This record gives sequence, C-alpha cells and structure tokens, in this order.
Amino acid sequence: MIVAILIGREGSTGFPGKNVYEMLGLPLVAYPLLAARNAPSVERTYVSTDSQKIRDISLEYGARIIDRPPHLCTKEALGEHAYQHAHEIITKELAAEGKSPSIYVLLMANAPTISEELIEEGVKALQDNPDYDSAVSVSCYNMWSPLRARREDKNGLLKPFVPFETFGDPKTLNCDRDSQGDVWFADMGVSIIRPANLDDLENGLKPQQWMGQNIYPLKQEGGLDVDFAYQMPQAEYWLRRHGKGEG
Repeated sequence: MIVAILIGREGSTGFPGKNVYEMLGLPLVAYPLLAARNAPSVERTYVSTDSQKIRDISLEYGARIIDRPPHLCTKEALGEHAYQHAHEIITKELAAEGKSPSIYVLLMANAPTISEELIEEGVKALQDNPDYDSAVSVSCYNMWSPLRARREDKNGLLKPFVPFETFGDPKTLNCDRDSQGDVWFADMGVSIIRPANLDDLENGLKPQQWMGQNIYPLKQEGGLDVDFAYQMPQAEYWLRRHGKGEG
C-alpha cells in the first residue's frame, strides 16, 4: 500500500501559526493534503500532529490522525523521528488489516510547493528502479552554492564556510553563481521513500536520513518549506504559477 505521511506541529518560533496561515484562500497545510488526496497512487494519508487546528483541517481532507507525542513536538525534535514514529503506528495498523506499506509519500505541513503530478513521478521512479531508496523534490538555487557561503569567525568577520580548497585550486574560482554547476537543494515538497529507510535511519545520507543513500531528484523550480514570513510571497508565487488555491 502506498501511504502518505504529513507532519506538522503546533509550535513555531520563526513564524508562529505558519502551518495554518491562510494563503490564496486555503491554510498552508491544505496544499500538501490536496496533493496527496489527488494523487491516484496514494491510498491513504496520515497526519502526525499535536495541533488541534491541523487535526481539524486534516480530517476535512480525509486524513487519519496520529497523535504526535510531546517529545517529538519540541523545537529540537527531528522530523525524521516523527516520520519514524508514524511508520511504527501505520505498520501496526495495516498489519491488523493484513496489509503493509510499500512506499511512503512524506509531506510537511509548511511545504505547499507540491503537486500530485510530482508525487506520481516519484512513485513511478521507485517502482521502476528497485535500487532507488527515494525520489525527492529538489529546486536549483545556484545563488546558495557552498562556494558563496560564509560564517563568522571569533572576531565577527566573514570567512568561507567551506574551505575553498574543497572546490579545487582557489586561483581558478570566480564569483559567477553558476561556476560550480547547478546546485540542487531538497526543497521539502515531498520525499517518496521505501519504508525500510525509516527502519535504518542511521545509514541514510545526512541531513535528511529518511532519504536513504540512492536519491532520485524530482526537479522543479522555486520549491521551499516556509519557516519565516518573508518566504510567503515566494510560496504564493509558486502556487499561483501552478494554478493552486481558491480563485
């Protein structure tokens, strides 16, 4: 059975209430819920949350609720452990029905830049390629190349975040944002994975270990998960461009 798991918690320090913030007539969490509901391959959707508002919205879209325990609702708690907890609950529930999960479609309440078409592309990629661990939505952000990243030193001055020697001879480097080729970031729209990834998180590639090691890119443009209010216009632009929202 192909199952979607969406996670979203009540607390948010960067942008309080972001998961239920109204955008183009719908709460943010509604967009991944709609994508899962409209994807032909997804047979069931679960939502792991501690938020009553998210519970109520999720039920409107036909999802089943998993109570996210308090220790997985803190700022320090990792999403991979919330997915792992949901996996344990779902596996037991399906086993009682004589079923088992074959593929998980992992979603986030604050990541609206996802479509049912992209979900279907990812599911097909895993079905056609047994050696793939996951298929993950990615967006190209060359302006954020690690070559351009900086950190403050002990004197408050900017230094390379990654030593320039990592990229080869520093004398050959330049300021062109495209000089290192395309830089793909997991934009958190969706991660389509094999359940075994959640059984063996330690062997997954950091920072999102649920993706496993062999990760297929589902390429799109401008995808993101919303953590701050200033990101809302970009998410709204993406939704309008893809014909999402009410009116």
